[in-house]
Amino acid sequence: MATPLTPHLDRLLPTSPEVRAIARELFAQVEHLPIVSPHGHVPAQWLSEDQPFGDPTSLLISPDHYLTRLLHSAGVPLETLGVGGHVLDEAGSRAAWRTFCDHWPVYRGTQVRYWIENELAGIFGITERPSADSADRIYDALCARLAEPAYRPRALFDRFGIEVLATTDDPCDNLVHHEKLAADETFTGTVVPSFRPDRYLEPGRPDWNTLVDALGAAADTPVDTWAGFLDALRARRRYFIEHGAVSADHSHADVVTVVLEPAEAGRLYDAARAGTATPEQTTALRRHLLTEMAGMSVEDGLVMTLHPGIYRNHSSATLRSFGPDSGHDIPMQVEFTRGLQPLLDRYGLEQDFHLVLFTVDETTFSREIAPLAGFYPSVYAGAPWWFIDAPDAVRRYRAAITDDIGFYRTSGFIDDTRAFCSIPARHDMSRRLDCGFLAELVAEHRIELDEAQELAVQLVTDIPRKAFKL
Repeated sequence: MATPLTPHLDRLLPTSPEVRAIARELFAQVEHLPIVSPHGHVPAQWLSEDQPFGDPTSLLISPDHYLTRLLHSAGVPLETLGVGGHVLDEAGSRAAWRTFCDHWPVYRGTQVRYWIENELAGIFGITERPSADSADRIYDALCARLAEPAYRPRALFDRFGIEVLATTDDPCDNLVHHEKLAADETFTGTVVPSFRPDRYLEPGRPDWNTLVDALGAAADTPVDTWAGFLDALRARRRYFIEHGAVSADHSHADVVTVVLEPAEAGRLYDAARAGTATPEQTTALRRHLLTEMAGMSVEDGLVMTLHPGIYRNHSSATLRSFGPDSGHDIPMQVEFTRGLQPLLDRYGLEQDFHLVLFTVDETTFSREIAPLAGFYPSVYAGAPWWFIDAPDAVRRYRAAITDDIGFYRTSGFIDDTRAFCSIPARHDMSRRLDCGFLAELVAEHRIELDEAQELAVQLVTDIPRKAFKL
């Protein structure tokens, strides 16, 4: 007999009957509100071209590195899962799906299981738990669904109730798919690009000169001088803004910032372009460039988001075979208070500057990020990046920051995902956890029920809209 797949109606809500009743009431208000997704990685091309998804593996497994990394840790080769451009034929896709279902116990207790269950049951109507026995039946049922018009990208976009979806884009991208969506009167959603200049701000990269030349070509701006390089960055930011961008996204090993005199910055830029800069000099220039990016956000209004502290591409062999974003980025400790002081000393009090701080180091929430957001009107405490989907980490995030800054200095939830079909599950998880947290505050008589009701709605509407200027 098949084991049923039935996500519980009260999943993730508090276990105390009194508190759960309050949480249910709060969740009922927000369960079906539109999704605001101001940071993610779903390709705009999917919605622009609206082509049917090919198969269950390429949609649900291959692009989801949270899912594939756990299979890899269990000994499954990544190439058999279609990771990193390894294209699978129909037999390979079915074999990968069987492997995933056979390893279903690997996901017990993880956030991955939560959204996979919600995808299968909530979106595709799958009522059988994944297993070696059920793998082919589930695969065939999914293939049948994906052949239906109701499961094409735009139909799912509408069904998910997405109000705003932000993508993440290279500064040299021509944004043609965003243009097509904006010009298409049959598409009623809002999809905006995000400016992601990390690679161009890392003078220590071996390919940095090539990247800078490409930036200059895209901006039609000479980049043979420091001033020209900054002008090229400004030009591309303007191009993104013209296409609807609201944020510029940054991720480096740290958030140490410095302020260099223009002449010194120009000297280091020239040395980096000539290939004679030392590692110390390229690091100094990168840290100064982060401050320059803050200045540009003051000028043009793009929200600046920082999510540092990741050892990128930890496995060199995996990087060679599968490229970046294939599941082997590993968190590191990071420090904000001293590191950001030069940047905030220069721009932290600017009226229209928004700086959203994310972290993978939970200890910094209460020690550094919340106190910074509790003073600087420009600073917002971002959702617990990397652990955005981990229920216990989200609860710890709320507990760590709420005493200090409450709710209105936070970013709201971001799903940060390449896995399109996981978006509603991720937002559902966040809403349940926030309603549970608010219900606890009501039960402890720390806030009143009407305040919790107002907050539950604002956490998914007004708060992310304000932080990201939507």
